[in-house]
Amino acid sequence: MHEVQAVVAIEEKAPVTLATIQVPDPGPGEALVDVKACGVCHTDLHYREGAINDEFPFLLGHEAAGVVAAVGDGVSGVAPGDYVVLAWRAPCGTCRACRKGQPHYCFDSGNATQKMTLDGVELSPALGIGAFAEKTLVAASQCVKVDPAAPPEAAGLIGCGVMAGFGAAVNTGEVQRGETVAVFGCGGVGDAAITGAAVAGSRKVIADDIDPRKLDWAKEFGATDTVDASKEDPVEAVKALTDDLGVDVAIEAVGRPETLVQAFYSRDLAGRLVLVGVPDPSMTFELPMIEFFGRGGALKPSWYGDCLPTRDFPILIDHHLSGRIDLNRFVSETIGLGQVEAAFHRMEAGEVLRSVVVL
Repeated sequence: MHEVQAVVAIEEKAPVTLATIQVPDPGPGEALVDVKACGVCHTDLHYREGAINDEFPFLLGHEAAGVVAAVGDGVSGVAPGDYVVLAWRAPCGTCRACRKGQPHYCFDSGNATQKMTLDGVELSPALGIGAFAEKTLVAASQCVKVDPAAPPEAAGLIGCGVMAGFGAAVNTGEVQRGETVAVFGCGGVGDAAITGAAVAGSRKVIADDIDPRKLDWAKEFGATDTVDASKEDPVEAVKALTDDLGVDVAIEAVGRPETLVQAFYSRDLAGRLVLVGVPDPSMTFELPMIEFFGRGGALKPSWYGDCLPTRDFPILIDHHLSGRIDLNRFVSETIGLGQVEAAFHRMEAGEVLRSVVVL
């Protein structure tokens, strides 16, 4: 048993706590990981706010890179000393989605069997990871080996936000060379979608946000045009930039009904709409059925960028190391474990793309 410092959400909407937790040695199929860096993601804030479920207390953090410290019996894919990014979806290979050849939809993702605890109380690890901690216990299948040349504060971000956005464009949206793309919401996930669209060969990538600062950031990630939705109708602006046609792919990276509807109407006929922003469970949206039918195309939610971590994580790391993408641009600041609550406030204020805890 290991005693380590970690960030815990004790109760709904209360500030997070830095506490000493207990982490077991790995059992069969498990891996103990020394966390080196972990991004502060909106999903962690959703857990703290009780917007995911009510299984408090939560061990927060899930966007992480680290080094395998120990493995349990039966583990062959990773070994102590391996540099890994942690994946919150680890396809099982046997569920109905995996058997249909759709492992990116896996319905029985691997997680550690043993529980980490706080003074004898079982902790619920965020997205099955819980990486705002000096050590965490995960299923060995959640550990994806990557090139150690990539620094952990950048590499860890592909474990969630960067992969979600990049995959929303490349995997879910299937952006093709020469197509046009609009991204609604230019936070970390949205900028990753912009990066993915640019890498895929989009000839026009339109960034849409209400924050001029975020629109400036979007240009650094490959946006060719920007729309300030606080000053003009985003649907009309997107059409004006696309010969009054609309885009081939519209990506909603906010998770709000109003921006989803804007993205819907910003498409060309038969265009694809991708929802990667995570909505509040209470949210609904409404469309006239004739519009849904008459515009054709596809409306697609994107879970984790429809990625296969063992395939896609190393690809993104290779893109970073070769200079095709720059993961360092997503890192606004590095912080310690005791600064996570303050980082939540900066994230809510739109002051950062990603704060990253470095251990």
